[in-house]
Amino acid sequence: MKTIIIKIEEDHGNKEAIAQAGRIIREGGLVAFPTETVYGLGADALQPQAAEKIYAAKGRPSDNPLIVHICCMEDLARIVTEVPKQAELLAEKFWPGPLTMILKKSLCVPYETTGGLDTVAVRMPDHPTALALIRAGGGYIAAPSANTSGRPSPTLAEHVYEDMDGRIDMILDGGAVGIGIESTIVDLTEDVPVILRPGYISQEMLSDAVGEVRFDPAVLAADTGAKPKAPGMKYKHYAPKAEMLLVEGEAEKVTAKINELAARDISDGKKVGIIAAAETVDSYKEGVVLCIGGRQEEETIARNLYRLLREFDRRGVDMIYSESFSAPRMGQAIMNRLLKAAGHQVFRV
Repeated sequence: MKTIIIKIEEDHGNKEAIAQAGRIIREGGLVAFPTETVYGLGADALQPQAAEKIYAAKGRPSDNPLIVHICCMEDLARIVTEVPKQAELLAEKFWPGPLTMILKKSLCVPYETTGGLDTVAVRMPDHPTALALIRAGGGYIAAPSANTSGRPSPTLAEHVYEDMDGRIDMILDGGAVGIGIESTIVDLTEDVPVILRPGYISQEMLSDAVGEVRFDPAVLAADTGAKPKAPGMKYKHYAPKAEMLLVEGEAEKVTAKINELAARDISDGKKVGIIAAAETVDSYKEGVVLCIGGRQEEETIARNLYRLLREFDRRGVDMIYSESFSAPRMGQAIMNRLLKAAGHQVFRV
């Protein structure tokens, strides 16, 4: 298969490109496209064989649910058995945007799309290309991140090309994404909404809209082995090719420990990568040191995370050491991705 890449210019209509991509989707093919979070790998959500193509292209376990992307609120009613009041309130406040809601699926959504579950994950992306493609593709596009399963999610079209060239029909290149980590996922099938994956939309923001919202304990824990209710809850995710270790603790102790570990590995002939905050980046004298952003710049940290992990792959490092990052709004989302990328390997000093 030859993968077509088309550059999308936001100042232009791109009607021909979107129409071509829409035809591919309707005919059961695969198209990667930009959203405000990361690049998605899209297929017709209501075609079982199309969903299966996503799993094959990604090498993704078939019990890992896909998110169905829609472009208008009216389309939600077709794919769920009911739209609860909480969903209406959250949609009114956060759609289009980086929020995925889990609801009870209707019969028209195949189990191939939901990973065998009776629930479906749905969101409405806040990106003009994504919304135009969803309309052109028939209104319902299943789209996980457009990367090989387990790898860092793509925030540039070139990241998609690295993983998906020859595996998919088309890539719509819309440049760099805005947020850089996946959407918040909230389960609305229980009495109290449950966050299954943290993201840009925080627990506090959700609570302001619908009242009590709790976190699933698996968000920052190691895999439980249970069947995942949402993407990213099971299996090693977002991982670079190198082994990775998070180091937590007071800043001075963290930098000292990372320097110690890096020096040991380098003396053993290994190439070491280090993820550092702007405040501590100058504390590291050896290895490939990449700055993820200032500790108060949580949106910058989120936007840079996957790009840095892929840069370490490009530079061929053998081991990555990362500082940990807590932030008032997106801290849990950032740490969730780092812990998954590191396979929950953490050293506390």
